[in-house]
Amino acid sequence: MSEIGSVKWKKKDLEHFFPTLKKRIDGYFSGNKIKKQGNSKLYIKAFILLAMYTAPFCILLTVTLPVYAQLLLWSLMGFALAGIGMSVMHDANHGAFSKNKTLNYFMGHTLNLLGGSVCNWKMQHNVLHHTYTNVVNMDEDIDDKLLMRFCPHSERKAYHRFQFIYVVFFYSILTLYWVTLKDFVQFFQYRKHKTFCEEKKSNWRKILQIVSMKGIYFFTALYLPIAIVGLPTGTTILGFLVMHAIAGFILALIFQLAHTVEGTSHPLPNEQGIIENDWAIHQLQTTSNFSRKSKLVSWYVGGLNFQVEHHLFPYISHIHYPQIAEIVKQTATEFGVPYLENRTLAGAVNSHFSFLYQLGKPDLLIPNS
Repeated sequence: MSEIGSVKWKKKDLEHFFPTLKKRIDGYFSGNKIKKQGNSKLYIKAFILLAMYTAPFCILLTVTLPVYAQLLLWSLMGFALAGIGMSVMHDANHGAFSKNKTLNYFMGHTLNLLGGSVCNWKMQHNVLHHTYTNVVNMDEDIDDKLLMRFCPHSERKAYHRFQFIYVVFFYSILTLYWVTLKDFVQFFQYRKHKTFCEEKKSNWRKILQIVSMKGIYFFTALYLPIAIVGLPTGTTILGFLVMHAIAGFILALIFQLAHTVEGTSHPLPNEQGIIENDWAIHQLQTTSNFSRKSKLVSWYVGGLNFQVEHHLFPYISHIHYPQIAEIVKQTATEFGVPYLENRTLAGAVNSHFSFLYQLGKPDLLIPNS
């Protein structure tokens, strides 16, 4: 991983695109006298998703149930967990959940329900991913992971030919890897590459926070039901794994549908470390929407199907993306800028797996645009 700031963007004639778009978006909010952060719709959604996660767990701890019922409750928790990550935690850690910073802080820490570290996530997602989208060795989301290849500029291995098949397994262990190893790997990686440019005392505080939150998480999720309540060990561990398999697969897939699909670009910096594009244009060329017209998809995935709007305006809550999307699309059309999207969820999934298949082929040729 390169150090932050080593890649920059070159401004072209389209440098007026984003100021024009921003003025129009600001005009939409001021003209309709609404705030850019979340509203009652988001707060109700957060309550529903948190209840979908906590209520089944409370039932598991207090009611004697057959194995199939226990596994159904763990499964429901998995769907809720993914929803919390996409609809609640994501907005909050971008400062978009509420105008109240304290509320954003606490809702951002719902990431702890996934077993993750907030400080690491903000560095990976808010800084690296949002700044260097689809730039190899800068955006961790497209880094090669174990047997997976997500970028045309990384080295192809023979086994990548089958990655479109075995990717399902690796997506399913995403949150399990996150809760056990990922935060520690990231922490020391960021330290090594000086991404965390802080005093030793502050860094030690970070690692202690990670360790303590992991301890609390595993105590609550496994030790409490098994050792204190007395639930069957095998069934509880199986339910825990089922929950993470569901949450991990949904989160991994949905986040990949925005950038690792056909049509998105993977630009390389030139010898001077400069991307030959304005930052906003770069975001539009590397990001794709999907299923914009589906209210059900939009509700559950927390606006992650409006990634174009999110990458341009991450401080605006996803609740508003359906309304501002037409402004973004119209302005992009006026400036001759691409507005990438798959009309349906199924179309986006098909595009993603097709792209993974292409990345596994030896004769892949994707232009650096």
